[in-house]
Amino acid sequence: METLEQNKRMPSLGNSFNQGWEVMKKYFLILFLVIIVVGIIMGPTQLIHYNVDPSHHNHWDWQSGWDWHFPTAGLIAVGILATVFALFALAYALLIVPVFRYGGKMMFLQAVRDNRPDFNMLINGFRENYLSIVLANLLAAALIMLGFIALIVPGIIIACRLAFVGYLVMDKKYDAIMAVEESWKLTRGYGWTIFAMALVSFFIYLAGLCLLFVGIFPASIWVNSSFASLYNAVLTEKSA
Repeated sequence: METLEQNKRMPSLGNSFNQGWEVMKKYFLILFLVIIVVGIIMGPTQLIHYNVDPSHHNHWDWQSGWDWHFPTAGLIAVGILATVFALFALAYALLIVPVFRYGGKMMFLQAVRDNRPDFNMLINGFRENYLSIVLANLLAAALIMLGFIALIVPGIIIACRLAFVGYLVMDKKYDAIMAVEESWKLTRGYGWTIFAMALVSFFIYLAGLCLLFVGIFPASIWVNSSFASLYNAVLTEKSA
């Protein structure tokens, strides 16, 4: 019996998704609200490419809105507005979104540890460890981007090895450098597990989308709970 319980706590794809499923059932409403809030916060960043892409405004007749003697004035004005909007969106994506996203990760981790998730965690990053959250998110994104530029495969490897950065910043209060280094250490030997979980997660999301989009919510809860379960299991094993 003891061996069976130990096997259930081992970091693995099956154990992570099984525990993620149990966590979702127990804390569904709370985690459902977390997904909605974080989704709303992240929503504007998903629309940036649409708003600033000139191809989406081809239907507009510039000369109908501006004096036809100065058609370039309208283009200049729109260009300035687009630049300002892009800068604002970039600042929003780099300075606001990571706090809520990392806070959401911590709430899922609380649920995995069978502690009632605290909604204060969503904004706690603005009061504590704010600079570490912003810098860790920026550093991890930059490293992954550089990896993808280097023929994609290194980017996938880096993304898998840095999967725990957000948890470490929130859970252990690490700064950006420490979080990246510790995530790299913790995920040693679990890169394939994380990659396999990412693939399985893709099909879970796909199945959720097929259910008239309603299924995307439980799919997201299940996936996030599963990754939080893996982090907690790896952390426990490495600590032991």
